[in-house]
Formats: sequence, C-alpha cells, structure tokens
Amino acid sequence: MNISELARLLKITPQELRKYLPRFGYDIGRRAIKINRGVANRIIKEWPELSKKIAEDKRIEAEKEDVTTAFVDKNIKIRIPKFITVRDLSSISGVPISAILSQLMKSGIFASLNEKIDFETAWLIGSEMGIEVKLEKDANKDEIKEENKLEKILEKEDEKNMLERPPVIVVMGHVDHGKTKLLDAIRKTDVVAGEAGGITQHIGAYQVKHKNQTITFIDTPGHEAFTAMRGRGAKIADIAILVVAADDGVKPQTVEAFRIIKASKIPYVIAINKIDKSGANIEKTKQELSSQLNIVPEDWGGKIICQPISALNSTGIDELLSIVLLTAETDAKNIKANPEANGVGTVIESNLDKGTGPIATILIQNGTLRIGDQLTLNNIIIGKVRCLNDFRNQKIKEATPATPVQIIGLKILPEVGDMIETGDGKKVRHKKVRKTISTKPDLPPESTKEKEDIKKVNLIIKADMLGSAEAIEESLAKINTDEVKTKIIHKGLGNITDGDLKRAEATGAKILGFNIKVPPAMEEIAREKKIEIKLYSIIYDLINDIKEDMLIALDPKFERIDLGRLKILAIFKTDKDGQIIGGKIIEGQATADASLEIVRGNEIIAKVKLIKLQAGKQDVQTVDKGEECGIQFKGKPIAIVGDKINFYQDKQLVTKL
Repeated sequence: MNISELARLLKITPQELRKYLPRFGYDIGRRAIKINRGVANRIIKEWPELSKKIAEDKRIEAEKEDVTTAFVDKNIKIRIPKFITVRDLSSISGVPISAILSQLMKSGIFASLNEKIDFETAWLIGSEMGIEVKLEKDANKDEIKEENKLEKILEKEDEKNMLERPPVIVVMGHVDHGKTKLLDAIRKTDVVAGEAGGITQHIGAYQVKHKNQTITFIDTPGHEAFTAMRGRGAKIADIAILVVAADDGVKPQTVEAFRIIKASKIPYVIAINKIDKSGANIEKTKQELSSQLNIVPEDWGGKIICQPISALNSTGIDELLSIVLLTAETDAKNIKANPEANGVGTVIESNLDKGTGPIATILIQNGTLRIGDQLTLNNIIIGKVRCLNDFRNQKIKEATPATPVQIIGLKILPEVGDMIETGDGKKVRHKKVRKTISTKPDLPPESTKEKEDIKKVNLIIKADMLGSAEAIEESLAKINTDEVKTKIIHKGLGNITDGDLKRAEATGAKILGFNIKVPPAMEEIAREKKIEIKLYSIIYDLINDIKEDMLIALDPKFERIDLGRLKILAIFKTDKDGQIIGGKIIEGQATADASLEIVRGNEIIAKVKLIKLQAGKQDVQTVDKGEECGIQFKGKPIAIVGDKINFYQDKQLVTKL
C-alpha cells in the first residue's frame, strides 16, 4: 500500500506517519513510499490506540515548541556582555532556563546553568527564539579593530626579521570584461567552465611563478552583487589589476571597482583586455579612463601603466606579470613579513562541509601556519589545524606569508574578513557549527524606524558559502525602496531544513537557496504546505526575481486620463439597472472603453459602467467633439437632461525599482 493512501485513510499526513510510527514499533523509513499490506492492515486495526499516543506526542512537542517561540511576538531586546552564564541570560531575557538549555541542545551545545557562553552563541539562541540580542556598548571598547590588527602586529616585528614575501594581487573589473579569463591564462587552467554564467561566485586565491618569483592572486567577483566581497579582497592585497575591455570601455562596475581600489590606497595597473576583438579601440578606452576616472596612462605622460592584453589568446600576459613584479619592487618596503612569527591570516572564504565540518580558506599575512597549531579568533580558541590544503587541494605541512591555504579543524565557522591567529586563547563554550550566519543587526534609531505602511517581501536565505550569503544580502539591500523592502527572516548555511520550512510557514516567507539542494522529504513538505522554494546558482537571477516579487507586492498605481465630456439632451429609457440617454460631445472624445462619471452642477453624483456607445443607430468605438450619440450605461443613479457625463480612463503606471 502507498504511504499516501494509508495516510488518507487515517486522516494524517504521510510525513507524520513516517515520523511517529517508528516510535511504536513500526519500522518505516523516513523516505518510504510504500508499506507492506499486512503491516498496513495491522496499523489500521490498532489506529484508535495509536492515534491517542501520537496525539500525546504532538501535545508534548507543541509545549516544547511553545516555550521556545513564546517570545517571538513580544519584541524583546536585550544587551549582554561578550560572555554570559546561562543563568544570567535567562534572568536578563526573562526566558526560562529550561527553554535556553533546550535551544542550546538543539544546536549541539550541552551547557550547565553556571557555564559561560559567548555572545555569538547567545545571539544565535536569541535569534531562534525571536529575541534581539545586542552586545553591550562598552564590550568592544578595548578591542583592536580588525582592519588595524595586522598593522599593529607588523609594527611590533623587529625590522631585521622582516623578509620579502610574494606580492598579493587582486584582480577586479566589470562582469564580462574577461577577469576570470585573465586568471585562466595566468594559471593555465580552465576555471570559467565551472562557473555559473561565467561569473566567479566565490573569492578564490591562487599562486603562480613568473621569472622564478611567486605571485599570489585573489580573484574577486566582477558582478555588482559582490561589492562587499570585492571590498574585502582589496583590503588584503598589495597591488590591484583593473581589467577593462577594449571593445566595451569603462562601465559602472569598472567605476565601482576603481573606487574600492582607491579607498584601499594600494598601487594598481590597468589591463586593457580583448584587444583581439574587431571592435577593440585601445586609445578610446584610455580616453574613457582619463575622462571618467582621471587615470592618465603612462604613455600619455601619466604614472599609470596600461597594458594591452588578450586573455583569450594569452597575448601580453607575460608583460603584465612583469609589470606587476616591477610595481611590487617599487613598494617592496611594504611587502614584507616575518615567517618565524606566529601565523596570522584573514579569512577569504568559509563554508560547511557535510563530512568535514567548518572549513575556512585564509591568506597568511604574517608568520607561518603549521599543522597542530591552535587557532584563535578575537583571543577565543576556535580549533586546531588538523589539515592544510593549498590552492591545488594538495596537502601541505605549513603555510608561509602570502600563501592561501584551506584549514580543516575548526570548531566554529568564521566569517569572511575575520582575522585568525595562532597561539594561546581563552576556552569558551561555543556552538559546534554556526548554522546561522552570525550577523549582528543594529536596531535603527527611533527616528528611522520603518513605517508600518511599507510593503515587505519576507525571505529566508540558505547558501553554501558565507560570501554568497553576504553578497545576496548586500544586493537585496540595494533594491529596497521607501515603498517596498525585503525582510530577511532568517539566514543560514547548508541545505534546507525542517526549521526553515516552519519559519517560512509562520511568516509567509519565500525560501531562496543558493548553490544548495532541497532534500526530497523537505520538498514534499514544502509542496503540501505550499511553501515556495527557489534555487539559484547566479545571484543576479535571484535579484531579478525578487524585484518582480517586490513589484507585485506594491499596490498598483493609476493615472487618470480625461478623454471627453457629453451633455445629456434626452432620456430615452430608465430602468432599475441603468439608462439609455442621448447627448452631444462638448469636449474631447467619447470612447467605448471609457469609464463614466455623471456630473450635476459641480458635483459628481455617480460613477457608472458604459455598456454601449452608438452614433446613427450603429455601435461605434469613438465619437468626436460636436457630434451627437446615444449611450447605454449600467448604474443606480438617475441622470436628468442637462447633466454632464465625463469620459475617462484609469491607466496603470509601470512601477520600477
């Protein structure tokens, strides 16, 4: 017998059958489609008793759920220090200790009443229960800002220990100007084929050799959706290559990338790509660079080198690499590190692996990272290096300055931009895996609180990588308007779960998945509960779809267009539903598809529906000024001779974001 057929007979959902029956001795798989007929008959026979047991289980689960969701609508907002005991968190928030402990256990954390948890964990627990948890204002006053931390570390190093390291190069530019093709030509590997839509979706790092010197390249995505990731890429680089297509010139994203480079205060060179194309015009491209970005090429008397290249044909690549090394030589005093120091690096990507757990790719910026090193984040121990993989995914024993390396052995998932150090740190109870992206949203000031009449599109975001989730959030924020906004109910990593479906059902949110999958069981539940799930591999496709949803959420706007006016000269027929009248067009034009208003004196006494427009006893579509016509309309009010009738149309305006 089909599970669905049995469920219909018992008036219960197939999911509930699969969930509860194994508790009572019936071995039914979580994905079972069919069940043995004899077993099914036994279940039907015992159903009166089984249904009571299931009802009791549901009641107990509902009570537990009520405890953790009872605070969702209470708008509770609390401030806590960086570390807090479970008991104190309960006291400050008003949430029962049992509810907090239950939520901690769901996250894989077994803590006692007096055990301290970090702010990140408390924030995660609060977000699951609908409580706004913020850090106390003074909690970070003694911390060194991330962007200054490396500078502070390097300042303490003895100059005699500082050695030259490979330069770190960031490649930036417009979405289709050949940025990834350039790296492909440099690395002699084909990465374009593996990227959705030809766009690099995640920050990656690679190393190449040129003239016996190592160069590290950071590849930041070129589409405008990745502004935040591009900014992080520029911060950890020594030199930037701005790619501009010779056949397309300077584009808005070119300008955006250039602003990030200028803000980071690093030297840069221009790679004028696609010189092999028929429409290529190198001089015109230089002219646009000069007029729009105030970049004066070296051969025009300026200081910026513009190297023509063809990434497709590998033309000019060697010359470009030589220019990069020359630029690095002129800035050599700033491209140094102490390889003997404790390892320090910045996270350029992180993700959850189902089998391995948290994985982070970091760029070592000082010292050397070795297998067995203890890792800390903000002086908190977050794991130990169990395995190091280089950019070719080959195992290595250590990573020296300017080396991109993948770390396995983390207990939590760091965020893109976090600075990881090696050495001693504090042991703090933390979640095993950050299943929720730990972005701590600040509440807006009272003067900027959202208006209640603003339309909202509720969304749940699930992505494979932190960088992707950040890019999606950044892009969604850009398309918000004063009339309609996106509201992110929940953000997380990994495949869609039952918890995501519950949130979507409770809030009416659409679930957006980026480079993830929907387990068949979750897909079936979503279908039954009519929860919309959309999966994407290209971010701007996601953004375009949400723009359409935002437009649908807006109330349509209409513009009134006055067409003409008629003066009633005769009443031919009056009944309970309307009239037939005769009159003369005194202004404009009457049309058969118009809406009608009856005007007496200066007052509109009724709006009626036009049924028929006739001239010379023939149905017509239009009657012009000065002509007479007959009208049949439907409506309750009775018009009289001398009244006027306005002809108008309500034209729906096209709304744009």
